[in-house]
Amino acid sequence: MNAIHYEATKDIYAKNGVVVSAHPLASEAGLSILKMGGNAVDAAIATHLALAVVYPRAGNLGGGGFAVIHLKGHKNIALNYREKAPGKSFRDMYLDKNGNPLIDQVRNGHRACGIPGTVAGIFELYKYATLPFPKLIEPAILLAQDGFALTKRQADSLNEHQNNFKKYNSILPAFFNEKSWRKGDVLIQKDLAATLSRIRDNGKKEFYEGKTADLIVEEMKRGNGIITMEDLKNYQVIETIPIELSYRGTKVLTMPLPSSGGIILDQMLKLSAMFHLEKMQFQTCESVNLMTEIERRCYADRAEHLGDSEFHKVPLKALVDENYLRNRMKDYTPGVAGKSQNIKAGHIQELEETTHFNVLDCEGNAVCNHNHQRRIWQPGRCRPRRIFSEQ
Repeated sequence: MNAIHYEATKDIYAKNGVVVSAHPLASEAGLSILKMGGNAVDAAIATHLALAVVYPRAGNLGGGGFAVIHLKGHKNIALNYREKAPGKSFRDMYLDKNGNPLIDQVRNGHRACGIPGTVAGIFELYKYATLPFPKLIEPAILLAQDGFALTKRQADSLNEHQNNFKKYNSILPAFFNEKSWRKGDVLIQKDLAATLSRIRDNGKKEFYEGKTADLIVEEMKRGNGIITMEDLKNYQVIETIPIELSYRGTKVLTMPLPSSGGIILDQMLKLSAMFHLEKMQFQTCESVNLMTEIERRCYADRAEHLGDSEFHKVPLKALVDENYLRNRMKDYTPGVAGKSQNIKAGHIQELEETTHFNVLDCEGNAVCNHNHQRRIWQPGRCRPRRIFSEQ
């Protein structure tokens, strides 16, 4: 597969390893590492870095995320490398003098940026890799330096945000084009290639203390942002233990708080079992109706009860209690569609003591990674598609 002519493959059966990501070139980067003898962590790092080039809408060096890793020998790890608030941030920074929310500042521009965690997360992952780091980052450097062909969706997205590129950047990025982008146009990102090359040569320190850090702080100053050199130097990844669930005899590992996905997954699995989802055929009206109504209730709970446990008291045990969950579905009527605006969070009476890309290899190692993003120009999120590469 080359960066000009490639196709997305949605379904593949593989026996020795698999890489699943939102872009075929990123999946191919990870697959090439598996073929070199790298493990799932090596391939995940290569995939992650390649996504920063070919899928900038969601995968990028300026964001953050979470990763769940299973290593052969039954060691399980969860990494929290999400963006963090700059030291100069304060509670009312997104409110005007009358207390009204400044929505544009929350979502767009320099003051919407958190301290990036992606690069630190990649190097935390690298502790469990086997190949030299320059091999893992090389596919991304080549893709940035030589360019890759845009899909129609990517071209349309770039065209849609041309005004934002001018509005929110003091220096126009490679995504800006005086003419409209078209499917098949080659996007070359020389500045990104240079940044990746410096990271290859100087490691994590380059991004948080080196020339790249200087460039970030300079851009922040030009755009009235508040990220400082001290913020970058002090950034730390948090390593913790994944949540372990059991579903129909299968062990499920997922991300703990501050990610809300793990708690919601626990709720949805328990509820689907209560209503015997396994007896319903895949994507029938019956099964889709059930899962839709389960998700309405779980996401209402997410909006009300879930948050960063360092700053917000989360009723974890109560949210996944089977009696609580059963009660949440009392107003569910099979075959009837509810309305999300009518579904409220469940009432929880607390006790005093209450306190995605994927890679698998043939050795049993697995990495599940979820990225966030806080880019100056990007005012939204993109739902990832599944693109498979096999070995």
